[in-house]
Amino acid sequence: MAVTYKKLWHLLIDRNLMKKDLEELSGITHYQMCKLARDKDVTTDVLGAICQALNVRVEDIMDFVPDEK
Repeated sequence: MAVTYKKLWHLLIDRNLMKKDLEELSGITHYQMCKLARDKDVTTDVLGAICQALNVRVEDIMDFVPDEK
């Protein structure tokens, strides 16, 4: 099962934030941001830091995408 962070990018647009702003607010690294931008797996620590910085729940920033068969 894949994951997508489209909700996160929409949230950043709505709040007039850039990816670099999110890096600074949440304390995540540029490498972790690149993984998010490519819809790659990240740790729950990264997701937690983002949720805390934006005051949202994890389901507000990501979705699971079923594998196509």
